[in-house]
Amino acid sequence: MKKEISSVAIYCGSSSGYDSIYAESAYKVGKYLAESSIKVIYGGAQVGIMGSVANGALASGGEVVGILPTFLRRKEIAHEGVSEIIATDTMHERKAQMVDKADAFLVLPGGFGTLDEMFEILTWGQLGLHSKPVGMLNIAGYYDSLLIFVDHMVDKGILKSANRDMILVHDDFEILFDMMKNYKAAKVEKWV
Repeated sequence: MKKEISSVAIYCGSSSGYDSIYAESAYKVGKYLAESSIKVIYGGAQVGIMGSVANGALASGGEVVGILPTFLRRKEIAHEGVSEIIATDTMHERKAQMVDKADAFLVLPGGFGTLDEMFEILTWGQLGLHSKPVGMLNIAGYYDSLLIFVDHMVDKGILKSANRDMILVHDDFEILFDMMKNYKAAKVEKWV
């Protein structure tokens, strides 16, 4: 049975990177979600990959909710054209709001902040605090090296393969989104 997904929290960079494919793909993701009547929840910035995904959704009439700590809004990076901006006092509050408002999580290219958000949401899933899908759009192999390391964690017995399988990965968003809709959280009973 497919999971009903009406909102997706997107973790991605505030930089566009050197390869234009990242921003172009993010724009297409936003457009696809809007055309599918799925709300985009993201970090609230108008810059970088974040801005691209928001602009793609907005261009197709989608609902876009930006969640941004006040100190970042003061730096004038807030995307004032989105459907709603929610101001938070801290980064922790921002992340908690994104988790509460999302039915699923999508990871696009990004830096430390994106990885922090991704690994936190995976850890929460591992601990059974949520059973929502986490998809990684591996645009142009951006996450190949990270995935090799995650597999290394499994090979060394540090990470269970069932937990590794929580990261749904594909380079085609439509296929990835179908994987997310079909996701069933693993029940891992033992800690060691």
